[in-house]
Amino acid sequence: MKKLNVMVVFGGQSGEHEVSLMSVTSILKVMNREKYNIMPVGITKEGIWKVYKGPFDKIATGEWEALAEDKEVISLGKNNGEKIDVVFPVLHGPYGEDGTIQGLLEMMNIPYVGAGVLASAIAMDKAMSKKLCTSENIPQAKYVMMIHTSYLQKKEVYIQEIEEKLGYPVFVKPANLGSSVGISKAKNQQQLLEAIDEAFKYDRKVVVEEFINGREIECSVLGNDEAIASLPAEIIPSHEFYDYKDKYFNGTSSFQIPADLPETIIEEVRSLALKIYKLLDCSGLSRVDFFVERETHRIYFNEINTMPGFTKISMYPKMWEATGIGYEALIDRLIALAIERFDERPKSY
Repeated sequence: MKKLNVMVVFGGQSGEHEVSLMSVTSILKVMNREKYNIMPVGITKEGIWKVYKGPFDKIATGEWEALAEDKEVISLGKNNGEKIDVVFPVLHGPYGEDGTIQGLLEMMNIPYVGAGVLASAIAMDKAMSKKLCTSENIPQAKYVMMIHTSYLQKKEVYIQEIEEKLGYPVFVKPANLGSSVGISKAKNQQQLLEAIDEAFKYDRKVVVEEFINGREIECSVLGNDEAIASLPAEIIPSHEFYDYKDKYFNGTSSFQIPADLPETIIEEVRSLALKIYKLLDCSGLSRVDFFVERETHRIYFNEINTMPGFTKISMYPKMWEATGIGYEALIDRLIALAIERFDERPKSY
């Protein structure tokens, strides 16, 4: 069987650059060399694309940049010397998970792993994904969305709206970022003002959400039109919420797979995850996050991630492992799904 040439893109210019380095290290270490010719390409924080042929262990540390090849041009075209069969963009956050690189690959007519342009863009923007889910009556926390320029002009009006509509505590998030980067919990007005300023460092759009006294439940989805949902997991944070350091560095939070929930709630979570996945027209993979209210077991949609973390402690692969699909098999499925979706595209427009 002919090997596939797989370009694995990592790094990027977002605040989740380091997360991408950890994710891609895990992926590269288990990709089957008998099936794939692996072509790692890193993107620096400055946006420089570099071909990397060094040790995979040097990626997560950031040492890869000094070892990589500077190339003025990296050809993605079908007529280059090394034909690219599929691209695996292991990129998190803006410029990687928001439809931008997906649009580039669409223009180059190259298959790629993950959601398309529209689904990536909507899922990345928490405010837009919430609005779309509202149209389908998907339950979620109440929220207030703010644009930076408008907030500066009407700060007191927004603060009053937040306090009257949401109360305290609240969570403040950049609209277009993941991995809990820039997220804060505010318990009073002073903390709220500081949290908003912090979130605006990462995005011009910020979402403030009401606090839900709920358990953090996640569900992995895999597939294209006929997607499947994994057994859900419960995150048990060691702090007030599952933050960036705990997700990727400290590892002090615990988790349970499957989540210790009634079977009816587990099936409802899986069903709702698939509904949201299809609503946004996702493909390949996504992780859908929920809150399950402690007293009522009412399920609230939190957010969807179209390129979730793939580190050794990330929940997406762990949920699939518990459901019966191992890490290496999962990567094989994602590459096959990318090619399948590409082959289903119209041949002319």
